[in-house]
Formats: sequence, structure tokens, C-alpha cells
Amino acid sequence: MGHDHNHAHGVTATGKHRSRLVAVLSITLAVVFIQVIGAALSGSLALLADAGHMLSDAAGVFIALLAAWIAARPASDLRTYGYQRAEVLAALANALILVVIAVVIFTEAIRRIGSAPEVQTDIMLYAAALGAAANLASLLILRRAQKESLNVRGAYLEVLGDLLGSFAVIVAALVIKFTGFHAADTIASALIALMILPRAWHLLRDVVDVLLEATPKGVEVRMIREHILSVAGVVAVHDIHIWTITSGVPVFSAHVVVEDAVLSARGADQVLDKLTTCLGSHFDTEHCTFQLEPASHSEHESRQHA
Repeated sequence: MGHDHNHAHGVTATGKHRSRLVAVLSITLAVVFIQVIGAALSGSLALLADAGHMLSDAAGVFIALLAAWIAARPASDLRTYGYQRAEVLAALANALILVVIAVVIFTEAIRRIGSAPEVQTDIMLYAAALGAAANLASLLILRRAQKESLNVRGAYLEVLGDLLGSFAVIVAALVIKFTGFHAADTIASALIALMILPRAWHLLRDVVDVLLEATPKGVEVRMIREHILSVAGVVAVHDIHIWTITSGVPVFSAHVVVEDAVLSARGADQVLDKLTTCLGSHFDTEHCTFQLEPASHSEHESRQHA
């Protein structure tokens, strides 16, 4: 017997914050345009690296927006969860883009070692300061939303890296301006590349957890089992599965063994209501499916999981 509350697949976590992503995309593209011009006029690799990083951010935000639109499409007989997993695939693409950008920047920085060209520090400084201000504004826009969506979190982490990258460019410009040490531009470029990789790794790890249907962070199977067993009439629970469809959409299923007397129409409904309320209130999991089994039938059950 199955019982499921809240089967509707509504707006995903990313979709809820679409307007924030559009605002960040607009800011980022504007700054990329200015920084590319600034890099061309100043000859700064660090500024160009920062512009390239921000361009990858813009691409990531665009992918997230596209995925949010795709994920909002309704479910069908062929895709019973709809296209919500598209958001996770977009986050995967985002992480891979970050890795490519980091490798390209670092390779160019290595190539410039020993032959750093002169840099126009004033242009470099102004463009980097503008980038830092824009990144700070984008961080404020995404600060709350990043806790609810992998894609928004990916965009937030990228913008945070951009802010650090802009600070690195500012420091390099000041060093060159006051000391004449032009290699600071190359060093800043390499640092920006190295800052990108850890963020890409963390995002990639989260994506892999979702794709492998790992238990959501902060959820303990042991505690859930204890809560289910505390419901009156429940004898045992097995075949527990907890996974994530996409950000903000955890799913739970289990086989629950109950006393034979509970399986009257009214008794079963009461147990199911208690179980779904328990999962929703204690573990923030509203999409729950339970299979109720009479205790007298448990010996016929083939238990595949805990």
C-alpha cells in the first residue's frame, strides 16, 4: 500500500530565484566587456584572466537559467519526474567549464614566465576595481538563494572567486605601479587559476552525490528509522531509500511493517498521516512513499536494503 503527499513537481529551487540570476548575468556580461577592453589597452594577463573567469560565470548562469526553464516542464509517462534533473546536469557542465578556464589561464601564465610585458597599471586598476564592485553586488543578490540550489550555489561560488580574483588584480596593479615588478601580473594570473580549481571540485562533488543518489547532506538514516519506529502500530522498517532529484527536492521511500490490526482502512490512513507528518516536520522531506506490510507477511518479504 503506498501513500504519497505532495506529488506535484512545481518550481525548482533554481527557478524560484530566476530573477536574481538574470540580474547577475547582466552585471557579469557588462563587466566582462569592460575588462576585455581594459586588458587589451593595458596588456594585463591578470585582467584578461579575470575577464575570462567572469565570462565562464556568465556561461554558468546562462546554463542555470536554461536548466531552470527546462526543469519546469511537466512530468510525463516517459519522464515521471519531468526534467528536474536538468539542473544537476547544468551544474556539472558549469564545474567542467571552470576546470577548462583554470587550465587555460594557468598555461598562459606559465608561458609568460621570464617575459612579462609592460602593463598600463592605471587602466588595469580601474577595470579591476569595477569588477570587484560588480562582483560584490552579485554576491549580495545571490547570498540567500545559494543555500537552496546547486546551480545558484555554483554561481555564488564563481562570483566569490571572481571577487578574490579582482582583488588579486588590484594588488598586482598596485605592486607594478609602485615597484615596477611586472611579473606580478603573471603571478596574479596563476593565482586566479589556482583559486578556480577548488571551487570547481566542490561543485563537482555535490553534483556527483546527486547523480549517484547519495543520502542528502544532514539526513541520518538511523534517526529517520527511530522516528518511524516511534509511530504507534509500527513494528519494523526496511528498504529505506533517501535521495535527491534536484536541489530542494529530496525523496524518501520505505517498507513499513505494522501490526495486522492496523491495516483497517482507517488505521492505515492514520499511520500514513503520522509517518508523512514526521518526515516532513523533522527531516524537511515532503515527497514520501510508504509501503505498509502486515507483520504476518514479513517473512515473505525479500529485503534488499537496510
